Amino acid sequence: MYDIDAIRRDFPILARQVNGKPLVYLDNGASAQKPQVVIDAVTQAYSLEYANVHRGLHTLSTIATEKYEAVRGTVARFLNASNPNNVIFTSGTTEAINLVSYAWAAPRFAAGDEIVLTVLEHHANIVPWHFLRERQGVVLKWVECDANGAVDPQAVIDAIGPRTRLVAVTQMSNVTGTRVDVAAICAGARQKGVPVLVDGSQGAVHGPVDVQAIGCDFYAITGHKLYGPSGSGALYVAPERMGELRPFLGGGDMIETVTRDTVTYARPPLMLEAGTPSIVSQTGFGAALTYLMGVGMPAIAEHEAALRDYARQEFSKRNWVKVQGDTPDKGAIFSFTLDGAAHAHDISTVLDQRGIAVRAGTHCALPLLQHLGVGATCRASFGMYNTTDDVDALMSGLDLCRDLFG
Repeated sequence: MYDIDAIRRDFPILARQVNGKPLVYLDNGASAQKPQVVIDAVTQAYSLEYANVHRGLHTLSTIATEKYEAVRGTVARFLNASNPNNVIFTSGTTEAINLVSYAWAAPRFAAGDEIVLTVLEHHANIVPWHFLRERQGVVLKWVECDANGAVDPQAVIDAIGPRTRLVAVTQMSNVTGTRVDVAAICAGARQKGVPVLVDGSQGAVHGPVDVQAIGCDFYAITGHKLYGPSGSGALYVAPERMGELRPFLGGGDMIETVTRDTVTYARPPLMLEAGTPSIVSQTGFGAALTYLMGVGMPAIAEHEAALRDYARQEFSKRNWVKVQGDTPDKGAIFSFTLDGAAHAHDISTVLDQRGIAVRAGTHCALPLLQHLGVGATCRASFGMYNTTDDVDALMSGLDLCRDLFG
């Protein structure tokens, strides 16, 4: 049984008020709140166990190293990766995708080689490929979505040509909540010998992930959206790709030996993790993933699907609200505009006065908003602790916006 009241009690921030109103937090697509177990893990790490990892032989360093490295196994279990050593720690999805761009793609791609993207992509899965376009003459090929925000996986597969070297695709749009059939894309790309990178920033939050079943070559996640600390995250690399990576950053921990004339590198994943890592953030990330697996990702997905359906029903009663993209199996993410002159920032400000936190702007997805023909939207993104009461509060706030703005 999904005990929403118990889950909400696990998140202390949900008990506070904003502008004299109970907090209704609907900005989970940007960053989720943290359960007490994550806060406790971070506090304990700093107050009782802090030391640098890997190189120390003293007690605190041993404890910190054991807890830090245990997170690699936790991430592997969360993603159903076959081996923890296929998990590289990063500061989040942005670093993970840049790592793939620099450490894997850059030395392999030449002018005229192609990367296939969809218009749904977040800037973090666009800009690193623009670097290769600017610096190496790589060509970006775009696959459009339909009027409902859906991407046909066959269209992505059909876009793969003889010069295609990578498909980089999101599992779920952070703007519309659209799910992309990444397993079908990976299967089609594999038949053509083309690797696939999956941006799992949103997809991993809203349901179970099995990278082996998906069949991807790279899968990126970010901790702060998964109810963990900012500055945490990971990149899964398929076994056959791990040996193809070159070092991304140089420094401590990623080497075996250094002389005046030579350097030998550590084996992956340490080779890709230079310098003192974000020890405490990754420890908190492990606590967050353990918490999520304890609740059960299928149960979270079922709860959020019910919220999505209820919110969809309530939005449909208000024909003056335009929701961008609405596929049946979308995540519980709604980007919307109001008829009339109200700007997304105005709507967000009014909602904030009622304690309702939503996002307003372009959501780091300018190509998609341009495709949809909107300059900015408000986005309400629901998480594991949200309720139908939160939906009702949002709708009441939108009704007020209509009265104010006409």
